[in-house]
Amino acid sequence: MKYRTLGKTGLTVSEIGLGAEWLERHNTEEVKEVIDTCEKEGINILDCWMSEPNVRSNIGLALKGRRDKWIIQGHVGSIWEDGQYVRSKEVAKAKPAFEDLLTRLQTDYVDLGMIHFVDDAEEFERVVNGEFMEYMRQLKKEGKIRHIGMSTHNPVTAKMAACQGEIEMILFSINPAFDMLPPVSDLEVYFSAQYDENLGGIAPEREELYKLCEQNNIGITVMKGYAGGRLFNAQTSPFGVALTPVQCIHYALTRPAVSAIMAGFDNPQHVYAATAYETASEEEKDYASVLASAPQHAFSTGQCTYCGHCTPCPSGIDIAMVNKLYDLATMQEEVPGTIRAHYQQLGANAADCIGCGGCEGRCPFHVPITKRMQKTKELFL
Repeated sequence: MKYRTLGKTGLTVSEIGLGAEWLERHNTEEVKEVIDTCEKEGINILDCWMSEPNVRSNIGLALKGRRDKWIIQGHVGSIWEDGQYVRSKEVAKAKPAFEDLLTRLQTDYVDLGMIHFVDDAEEFERVVNGEFMEYMRQLKKEGKIRHIGMSTHNPVTAKMAACQGEIEMILFSINPAFDMLPPVSDLEVYFSAQYDENLGGIAPEREELYKLCEQNNIGITVMKGYAGGRLFNAQTSPFGVALTPVQCIHYALTRPAVSAIMAGFDNPQHVYAATAYETASEEEKDYASVLASAPQHAFSTGQCTYCGHCTPCPSGIDIAMVNKLYDLATMQEEVPGTIRAHYQQLGANAADCIGCGGCEGRCPFHVPITKRMQKTKELFL
């Protein structure tokens, strides 16, 4: 298992995590079996947004005696009311629900206190400027949460969170299907049977969000990485082709600022299917060729997705990283010092490009890489 730093939180997280939603449909023994398998495979981060009491208790029992081995994303504002899940930003309701989460997980704190599910800009403003944010600050002061995060599916509110100052990380829905869509607050749009045939490539709002988070050191953990499993079947995939768990994971982990993908697991076999990513070949990780040749909604020609399909480079250049740093640098009028320093620390950079064009022959999206290398070389002079 490989590990990454989760933005400015400084936490070291496994790049594959446990999104515990699917555990709702399992009993105590089955939940423990999944969590045992995750720990054995090196997974150390878990997301629990669910308010249903039994799943919280089952997770708590499974973590008993090993709480210190896990980083927990616990959601504030996820309520169990009249036998069903409700999301609420009323502190009078959120407070007892969060205390219930701590009690059932058998812990006195969560590492990441998540402002739960904010997909609307007006709601975001109410949250961060009202009593709910005061409650989050109080929880942090009391040590019941160590860091403040937020979950959202909308790049508009995610961008607002990335610029807010106190929010240190974001749980965001990322997969190649969702990434094509413009900002929406209606989740049903993401799971539509068909997408607009004119869609193609990463929506600019999402591309900008990932770069902004990287620039501001806001770590991202990923939800909906499999799009609810629809990407595994050509009949339900909006691309008309199927992707594997490994390909979906690679897509998420190649987005700027992403530290971990929170995958859902029903059983140990699902865990192994995800952690197989760590030993997968480049061919097995290759989502780019699949998307570039998909019969529907193929990604745009000329758009770098940082997939790494262009390697190996005879000069040893990490082409995807150089492209990413170029894109981050050009977001500003002047190259930020941190980006320049990162670029200069590379073992090989754009100045080492010999213009052989081998990378362009391998790029599924026909990115003019040699031209970008020249532009990058000039930018970082």
